[in-house]
Amino acid sequence: MKEYIVEKDNAKLRYHDLPGDRIPIIFIHGLGCASSFDYPQVASMCGLEQHRRLLVDLLGSGFSDKPHQFSYSIEEHADYLEQLINHLDIGEFFIYGHSMGGAISINLAARFDETRLKGLILSEANLDSGGGFFSKSIASYNEKEYLNVGHNKIIQESKKESNESWAASLSMSSPIAIYRESISLIEGQSPSWRKVLYSLKATKTFIFGNHSLPDPDLMELERENINIEIVPGAGHSMAWENPEGLATAITAAINLTKVSR
Repeated sequence: MKEYIVEKDNAKLRYHDLPGDRIPIIFIHGLGCASSFDYPQVASMCGLEQHRRLLVDLLGSGFSDKPHQFSYSIEEHADYLEQLINHLDIGEFFIYGHSMGGAISINLAARFDETRLKGLILSEANLDSGGGFFSKSIASYNEKEYLNVGHNKIIQESKKESNESWAASLSMSSPIAIYRESISLIEGQSPSWRKVLYSLKATKTFIFGNHSLPDPDLMELERENINIEIVPGAGHSMAWENPEGLATAITAAINLTKVSR
């Protein structure tokens, strides 16, 4: 893995930088996950292997450092990802973000114009404040309770419910990061991630797992001229449930953009 020093926090951000001749894709994972865990298989098939691919483990997750003093807010995650992109002198690129990583991706995408950001690809991303099932469960604790009891409890409950992959990646995550990220998802931002998404000029795609449907956002997003892709045989955890289907959806999103690949 490669390393990038986030100087503000003297923390090492770790990522896979997989070679390819086509426009880079930056992969940003969801809450309690890690790109190094979720996306190696996805990124190696259906034409994605021809692209340069950056599989980033966010601070607090996977193999990246877990600084106690970091806020773990959506905006501050986007801050150092912007720095990483500029440090690597990446010109044109695509961003793919899942769930919480989708909210981070939207915040990040708003910092680049369409001469650099060629497309934003989201899978079941947080678009509004209020959080989702897991972030609400986590935020029902106070921070001290979550660190002492809640984190391990959710890991054990996930194992009992056969959600082994999420339990494994959550166990590699910093409890304080998970708690603060959950609070940030619930608080949201102004303007909302949804409004920022709608305002972006780059090509935009939103991916659903078909087990997550029906979802009222599907028609709402279509009305906003956002391309929709559906991964068969999968729900929210589509990278684990149908990696080839997710890779196919990401490739379809990229192919909507008329760029030199």
